[in-house]
Amino acid sequence: MAQAKSGTKTAAEPNVPIDYRTIDRVSGPLLFVREVANAAYGEIVEIQLPSGERRQGQVLDSRKGLAIVQVFGPTMGMNVTDTSVKFLGRVARLPVSDEMLGRVFNGLGEPRDGGPKIVSDTELEIVGNAMNPYSREEPSEFIQTGLSCIDVMNTLVRGQKLPIFSAAGLPHNQVAAQIVRQAKLRDSSESFAVVFAAMGITSEEANYFLREFEATGALERTVVFLNLSSDPSMERVITPRMALTAAEYLAYERDLHVLVLLTDMTSYCEALREIASAREEVPGRRGYPGYLYTDLATLYERAGKIQGRKGSITQFPILTMPADDVTHPIPDLTGYITEGQMFVSRELQRRGVYPGIDPLPSLSRLMNQGIGKGRTREDHRGVADQLFASYAIGKDQRALSAIVGEESLSDVDRAYLKFADRFEREFLNQRPDEDRSIVESLTIGWRLLSDLPESELKRIKPEYIQQYYKPAAAAPPA
Repeated sequence: MAQAKSGTKTAAEPNVPIDYRTIDRVSGPLLFVREVANAAYGEIVEIQLPSGERRQGQVLDSRKGLAIVQVFGPTMGMNVTDTSVKFLGRVARLPVSDEMLGRVFNGLGEPRDGGPKIVSDTELEIVGNAMNPYSREEPSEFIQTGLSCIDVMNTLVRGQKLPIFSAAGLPHNQVAAQIVRQAKLRDSSESFAVVFAAMGITSEEANYFLREFEATGALERTVVFLNLSSDPSMERVITPRMALTAAEYLAYERDLHVLVLLTDMTSYCEALREIASAREEVPGRRGYPGYLYTDLATLYERAGKIQGRKGSITQFPILTMPADDVTHPIPDLTGYITEGQMFVSRELQRRGVYPGIDPLPSLSRLMNQGIGKGRTREDHRGVADQLFASYAIGKDQRALSAIVGEESLSDVDRAYLKFADRFEREFLNQRPDEDRSIVESLTIGWRLLSDLPESELKRIKPEYIQQYYKPAAAAPPA
């Protein structure tokens, strides 16, 4: 029988790591190590190749003396006889300090910008601590993104987790960068720190984000974790946990408001599926592991506010829906966990509308907690509801007119048709560098609603109609 260990523990040396040379097999990104006593789930291991190169890994499972180790990197060059595995007796940790701001790291938290390693007495476990629901503070502060389609129609609230549902070829990265650049608390000088985590994105996408952050000065208040498509896929499972650990430190220890941008969650889930396949687990929907919902929840639920703490974490996960399918397991499960979603529409993109967020399928479940008198404006809820209804009717009239012709429509129907066109052109559409205040966005909304007969404004209180409604005939010439 092969020698199980190259060293032994004694009572005087309880914490000395042991080199195991009992690798049973290598399967994709996994090592199966026999005769391992007391390996802990999530324990970090050090792997030494025959060439002397060292790589890191993490214990995925341990049963009956068999430890399954996930390797952070390629398994090329490893063999079952000359490769040794050392169990370090600790879980993955991230050294944290204020010096992380302005730095770029790889998916494992190692410097990628040529700067020094972060040296800190504080190291936090990347799995994080579950937030007691009783200690959560109810989100209530309106975050102004400068985008009318979000601020008026699907309002973002501090501490919320609001994903962007997109697809290949749509401008979700540009939208996310604009939100990060413009997000602010209304009537407050408080700014946001940003934690950006990229999983499996291309070098072009990574360079775009870095250029945006540098050009606007946002990089100085940003912590960047990059796992590119050319990097090991197993690193993608660690990357978002590294980012959220950094965000929790900045929010709950340094009292900062933190925006966490996670892109692309689809790449993260693909890495999970790869691991599950290598472990020969029974697949769930479309081959994804049955615990996909639970795993995603461990990431998304790390957003929020804690009573007695000044800081907060607001999450913007981005996912690209395979084949534009909203019923795919990734967007489907994400929608259950998060507090709404924003849809980037391929139809609006074809019509030349940027940012192309379609308000009809989009939703912000915490919107009512961040709008109204004292937060945005007293007429906000009514205006949003009326814009929703009028745009939906206008799109129906657009479809009808394609069949029967516009001349067959009534005057009111034609007014709704005109409204839908102007709504897309003037309200939903704006420049990538255009930062609208909530008052400006509501003013545009009222200008469009004033093209409709007053009798059609059934979702706004009469006193607000009297104050803000200005029919087109009564409007002063431009």
